[in-house]
Amino acid sequence: QVQLVESGGGLVQAGGSLRLSCAASGRTFTSLAMGWFRQAPGKEREFVASISYRGGNTVYAESMKGRFTISRDDAKSTVYLQMNSLKPEDTAIYYCAAGPRFHWLERKFDFWGQGTQVTVSS
Repeated sequence: QVQLVESGGGLVQAGGSLRLSCAASGRTFTSLAMGWFRQAPGKEREFVASISYRGGNTVYAESMKGRFTISRDDAKSTVYLQMNSLKPEDTAIYYCAAGPRFHWLERKFDFWGQGTQVTVSS
């Protein structure tokens, strides 16, 4: 079992930045691929970014490329999502997820955090 706890969400103006963190426990962090997903009001949950178990590979949703950066600190068992140039349409609950393989499909991730709210005002 893996426990994931997100933090770092909040209210920010358009054009601003936020860094989300997700602390993992319960399993060797270095064996896990990690991902971020988000769900906006009234919409399906969507992929944001993921990173392989050693950080050598990353993948981003098209609309996040160049603005968001996923990274991991294995010593701290934490994955981060740096979000720059935020837009009102980035408003959503952001979820951290963990799984055995580097992927971008929601169903490939076995463990999920509770989510952290990000609100971008115009």
